[in-house]
Amino acid sequence: MARKMLIDGELGKPNEADAHYDFDLFVIGAGSGGVRAARFSANYGAKVGICELPFHPISSEVVGGVGGTCVIRGCVPKKILVYGAAFGGELEDARNYGWELNEKVDFNWKKLLHKKTEEITRLNGIYKRLLSNAGVKLFEGEGKLVGPNEVEVTQLDGTKLCYSAKHILIATGSRAQRPNIPGQELGITSDEALSLEDLPKRALVLGGGYIAVEFASIWRGLGASVDLIFRKELPLRGFDDEMRAVVARNLEGRGINLHPRTNLTELIKTDDGIKVVTDHGEELHADLVLFATGRIPNTKRLNLASVGIETDAVGAVKVDEYSCTNVPSIWAVGDVTNRINLTPVALMEGTCFAKTVFGGQPTKPDYSNVPCAVFSIPPLSVVGLSEDQAIEQANGEVLVFTSTFNPMKNTISGRQEKSVMKLIVDEGTDKVLGASMCGPDAPEIMQGIAVALKCGATKAQFDSTVGIHPSAAEEFVTMRSATRRLSAKPKTNL
Repeated sequence: MARKMLIDGELGKPNEADAHYDFDLFVIGAGSGGVRAARFSANYGAKVGICELPFHPISSEVVGGVGGTCVIRGCVPKKILVYGAAFGGELEDARNYGWELNEKVDFNWKKLLHKKTEEITRLNGIYKRLLSNAGVKLFEGEGKLVGPNEVEVTQLDGTKLCYSAKHILIATGSRAQRPNIPGQELGITSDEALSLEDLPKRALVLGGGYIAVEFASIWRGLGASVDLIFRKELPLRGFDDEMRAVVARNLEGRGINLHPRTNLTELIKTDDGIKVVTDHGEELHADLVLFATGRIPNTKRLNLASVGIETDAVGAVKVDEYSCTNVPSIWAVGDVTNRINLTPVALMEGTCFAKTVFGGQPTKPDYSNVPCAVFSIPPLSVVGLSEDQAIEQANGEVLVFTSTFNPMKNTISGRQEKSVMKLIVDEGTDKVLGASMCGPDAPEIMQGIAVALKCGATKAQFDSTVGIHPSAAEEFVTMRSATRRLSAKPKTNL
């Protein structure tokens, strides 16, 4: 819904009533969404302040860092470890390409860990400079609300500073949570997993989401034995079922032990590590147990209730389609709102916020055709609708085009691992509704496919596009015959 206060008048010309505020905008949280909103708002002429907890690779209620989860303890360090782990398989594959390698190839975990920490420290500095160059004032400390237009920042020495702002943006992200089971203190979360002193020889991962699948791939690629425990029949609930099955098959092919329809009931410390008891009574033994069982919004210490801000059952800040809370001067973007919890989505929300409030262009975030990737080895990437979603939403028949093939590289290496691609098409309009791929370079390929879907591309346009040969990507423009036809679910008013 449109609000009268969406547009702040002429750019860079605050009216008389605004003069008593310390800032036009104060942002709590300097992660991806908060930094984007702060910088872009400042570029529109706003006076902006932002606060963030001091830097540390492992987050807590008192440490964090400019750059947020993605840069410091999420996407970036994880991808660095995925790159490192992928070399394990690459070295195996290299032998049939003529590389004479010793049977035993040494791996130095501490060196990779050190290089990872160097990189996130570098990025932390870059994000600080981005804010400074945009004219944003950075405060190091914990921020909380004390009024609809007032923020309190507790500095490292305990000193409390109060600032007023015409607009306040909450961008505090989310944090990993632990299951409530006996012995849960023996396990770790993804934060700690990215900063382990020693590489485990036996790792057990609880969870079926992308974080669980990615860490299972990382540790297995680095030589550990890995057990992956999840409650559903397949990992990656919410993704296309066919592609979930492909990922599961690849995980097993890489040597990961899958335990579907299973949960943990207890962790017990032993002389040999950790004994893990499942709900089937099975006992497993590990050096390390990772809880990848979801994340919760970082709202507990923000003092939201005192200002009257509404939250949902998991503590996420409720917002309207412009990212405004029920308090007109307070907004929220990113994981703290629990919409689509992806870094590029937080960036989009931050951009739309700045346009809406300070750019004179009321802009709603567009959540259609948001691409995403699971950086398993090999990766999965998707954009648009899954088969089930297409059946639910389409008005007529849905055509599914698939291609399963042995990547050219594998024909020489001998690796038995198929790539799978899929297009989902509305038969009546010929519009491509969804695309997915599991195989090498899937995220790099899918980013281009996402542009096509955003432009409303039809299957005929895919078919008329000349492919790049030889490449895996050309399969997306050579799938001529439908694999199957699906009927949309009948629409009723019942």
